[in-house]
Amino acid sequence: MPNIKSAKKRLKQSVVRRGRNRSIKHAIHTEAKKVLAAVESGDLEGAEAVFRSASKKVDRAASRNVIHRNAAARTKSRLSAKIKKAKGK
Repeated sequence: MPNIKSAKKRLKQSVVRRGRNRSIKHAIHTEAKKVLAAVESGDLEGAEAVFRSASKKVDRAASRNVIHRNAAARTKSRLSAKIKKAKGK
């Protein structure tokens, strides 16, 4: 436990930010799972709709430095590739 006033403040800030970042990351993972579930069930229109909202959340997380911008691009690329592959079948 910190004794210095500034260290106490930093601890409080990091706890708040950690919670916020975790919630954003969990939301991204949930959206990605929804896209994959829609693709596997064969609902391609639904998958594309969920993909749009997922990519919006991923981009927002990357712009806020919750995740790295390359990780955001990779996530979106993989999800769109799954949708395109399902369309090709």
